[in-house]
Amino acid sequence: MADLIPTPAQARVPVRGGGTFPVRRIYCVGRNFADHAREMGAAVPASKAERGQPVFFLKPADAVVTGDADVAYPPGTRDLHHEVELVVALGRDAPAGELAPDEAMDLVFAYGVGLDLTRRDLQGAAKAKGLPWDTGKGFDQSAPVSELVPAAQVDGLEGRSLSLQVNGSLRQQGSLHDLIWDVADILHELSKLFALKAGDLVFMGTPAGVGPLLPGDAFSARLEGVAELRGRITPA
Repeated sequence: MADLIPTPAQARVPVRGGGTFPVRRIYCVGRNFADHAREMGAAVPASKAERGQPVFFLKPADAVVTGDADVAYPPGTRDLHHEVELVVALGRDAPAGELAPDEAMDLVFAYGVGLDLTRRDLQGAAKAKGLPWDTGKGFDQSAPVSELVPAAQVDGLEGRSLSLQVNGSLRQQGSLHDLIWDVADILHELSKLFALKAGDLVFMGTPAGVGPLLPGDAFSARLEGVAELRGRITPA
């Protein structure tokens, strides 16, 4: 049967070495660095045994911005914030049922660095009323991401850092060693709630230092030794 409307273009992320990664879903992890949890006023677990459950939310696949493109300042907010994050791209479907942590890394295809852009005022208002965060997180162009680097070309993530500069000044920096839930942990927890599939992106959470972005601001995000993302915030 013929489509009755034009088929929407699928979001795709360039892959180092050639080709593109078609995006199915974007999962995001909240409060996954202790220092960021503290700055947001959340409790921080004293040990792995006290972590509880990670905080998850989603962004639409077409929120992706690639190719160091400009990002338009979004409508409906006066407080757009940056959150620099490790991005994990899945290249295989998870087996049915709960994914064992020691199997989780077999799903990983590539890594990158991205920004979880947030309309902080809308998120804060929703949180104060016990409402979902969707309007604060899942808006157009809210997921800029670098090219993806195949995991086979990355000599591990241990000890690598994330950083973000805005207009040449360092805003955020944190070691991946400080993740409360690492990549295997998060994929294991996500598999309890969703059927993970090839094409999924996972934004892994941000270190402390989140803050505002204004029209005209230039940003540079880095996953140490792996990937870099550059861009500029333009007027709405």
